[in-house]
Amino acid sequence: MASQTVLSLAEFARMEDPPGKILELSAGELIVSPSSSQMHNTVRDNINARLRAFVKEHDLGIVACEADLILAPHTVRRPDVAWIGKDKITGLDLDQSPLPAAPDVVIEIVSRHDRAPDLELKTRQYLAAGARAVWLLDPRARTARRYRPQSTEPEFRDRWEEPQLLPGFTFTLSEVLE
Repeated sequence: MASQTVLSLAEFARMEDPPGKILELSAGELIVSPSSSQMHNTVRDNINARLRAFVKEHDLGIVACEADLILAPHTVRRPDVAWIGKDKITGLDLDQSPLPAAPDVVIEIVSRHDRAPDLELKTRQYLAAGARAVWLLDPRARTARRYRPQSTEPEFRDRWEEPQLLPGFTFTLSEVLE
């Protein structure tokens, strides 16, 4: 019978990403993914720039882009873009990595190597950690799915907006996919 090696948070924090790879930790299991494509990075950067400017202008916290975030004792994820509200970052050392802060809103850009079960697990982990919304944007399919803690099924949307969390911040998919 094979046994799985469970990495601790400290062991994970000492690891460096190998060239061309991204490392995450899921319930102690090391997850190794290929680096992102240019299309993925362009969409991520378009969203990140818009959200970062809005959050800064309204003093709402921070926007993390590809930052390691501790979601649970043995789970560290690296969302493409995440908003962490001001109340969660007060007193945190923002130079620390991984950062012990669960995001309020997560935006993941679906890459061609992403598998549906992996995206579902990642979404459940974000929501279990306290995220109030998780968005999966698929540039190739030109779709966006929004997940919320109180709903079992995603909403399909063509406009990104979270009026209860980030009132006044919105964009259409076509605006960030170009």
